[in-house]
Amino acid sequence: MTKGFASRFAGWARSKMPTREQMERNRFIRPYAHRVLRSELWRFTRRSVPRGVALGIAAGIIIPLGQIFVAAMLALPFRANVPVAAALTFITNPITTPFVWWFANWLGTVLLRMDEVTQVAPFSAAMQQTEFDKFLEWLTGETLVTAFGLVALASVCSAVSYLVSAWAWRWWIGRKRLRAMRLRRERLERARHAHAHVHAEAEAEL
Repeated sequence: MTKGFASRFAGWARSKMPTREQMERNRFIRPYAHRVLRSELWRFTRRSVPRGVALGIAAGIIIPLGQIFVAAMLALPFRANVPVAAALTFITNPITTPFVWWFANWLGTVLLRMDEVTQVAPFSAAMQQTEFDKFLEWLTGETLVTAFGLVALASVCSAVSYLVSAWAWRWWIGRKRLRAMRLRRERLERARHAHAHVHAEAEAEL
């Protein structure tokens, strides 16, 4: 079951991953193509892939427009995998976006209501002092409640997805190594049998 889900998810991700040529032709990314298309940002490693997953999910949830561009730009300082980050922004689409916004509004309402109950109200006080509330509304294009919920949801989802993808990467690499070891042992065993067979035939001729 885990293997089937992993295969389906890998197939979906590959279908969404942009190619280097597509990224180079993107009119928003073209001015930064020499940075975004750096080879180290397109390698699939145990560090770059989980970072790309987390960044892609965060950008997909928070950013309403230009999600691929934002994910690609964030991949530079975080050294994340660019195609993975770009592909994971598609978790929000015309089908999933209404549910995400509804849940973000509910989550933001709950969190801000809990914040008001406390004596200090740290979230509200911090946002008013730094004008972070206005920044959230500008960034997401939503009201404060929904914007706050989107950021909270993106923070949790990106953190969880980072841990899950890091574990999945290690599991996948472990399976590849075990398979390689098993194949190596089988080849050695076949070679021993072949050698023993040749040796037996040689002794029989003598």
